[in-house]
Amino acid sequence: MIPWLNANFRHFKPTAAIAINATRHMNKIERRKLFSPDIEPMRTAEGRWFEAIVYEMFLDIAKKTDTIQYIAMKGADAPRRRENVKVGQNGLFYSKYGDITIRGNGQDLAEFDMLLVDSDNHVAFAEVVTSPADLKEFEIEIAYKKKLLGYLYNQKITPFLLVSSFDLSNYSVVKRLAKDKTNAIIHTSSCEEIKSLVKHYRPRIIYNVPEEHPKLIRATDIRMKHPFNYKGYHDEVKNRIFTGIAHTPGRISPEIPGPTGQLVKKVLYGGLFPPAIRAVCETWGMTVKGKKIAFEDFSRQYSKAIIATDLPGYELIIYLRSRQKKEYHKLVQMKDGHFKFERPTPPKVGFFLWLETIQPTLGARITLQIIDAFTIHERQRTQ
Repeated sequence: MIPWLNANFRHFKPTAAIAINATRHMNKIERRKLFSPDIEPMRTAEGRWFEAIVYEMFLDIAKKTDTIQYIAMKGADAPRRRENVKVGQNGLFYSKYGDITIRGNGQDLAEFDMLLVDSDNHVAFAEVVTSPADLKEFEIEIAYKKKLLGYLYNQKITPFLLVSSFDLSNYSVVKRLAKDKTNAIIHTSSCEEIKSLVKHYRPRIIYNVPEEHPKLIRATDIRMKHPFNYKGYHDEVKNRIFTGIAHTPGRISPEIPGPTGQLVKKVLYGGLFPPAIRAVCETWGMTVKGKKIAFEDFSRQYSKAIIATDLPGYELIIYLRSRQKKEYHKLVQMKDGHFKFERPTPPKVGFFLWLETIQPTLGARITLQIIDAFTIHERQRTQ
């Protein structure tokens, strides 16, 4: 499929019919924003539209080649019945917007702009970009998704398609991706060019619901080849780290075990008892929106603190459960060692539900050992 797409895709361009039909995957507000003079909402709607255009193009292309065996439904084609996010969910799911996601213990581990099955029964995925800003940390994301699909579907090769509305050829990250023969890098028309095709249809864009497509399948019907117990993999990594901390004082660089351990994106070590919260406040310090949190004020503002690290770099994180609003405040460790507010974690995501299940288990000593294990040497404790 990849060589065929690299050789033939330049002959395919979005038509007015495809561009108009793509709007069926957008709601009325998004469709109105497509031609808005307000740049930011217009670009957001444009990104959603272009993703749908690429999907519609592939529905058309799939009829012309045997190298594409199936395309996973998404957007307006996704099954109407979708499971609400809950703790314990593992595997492929559709979001309420019809996006394809893989969840681990309810947490969204990866979202796919498109999933396909090629003629060799490889599950492939596509990413659709409309801005160079989308390329930030792109390589890490693609490598993780290849690893995740490779494990779930027991495949040594996971084909990847990068489809963009602008020329990517001069970007170093794309040059590196292009060297991998299992990847296809595809540049199609710009959003401005596509808009020029449909300008006569404004302000009312009309689309047709397509006939039943012979190659469309539910993403959830692509059978996984391996069991997927994400919480079990997470706990295995967590226990290994605790063992490392117990045997090696100070900074550690634990090895991540096996293929399942490498699927874990974040380790949640546990909730902090009050003495541990005091120790973090007084030893390292926590700041939310420019205001330092004193231990004496903590319980008025927050009901819980959880310590975690991102993988693979083991960057330290503290999540604080707000009493004022149903959300967690994510704090990341800065260069000087203190923890600073980065962003809220809202209640509508599966990760929030996982955080809600975590209760205090960590005292002051082990909490400071975790921080010492992953704080770089240059960082100094607050005096």
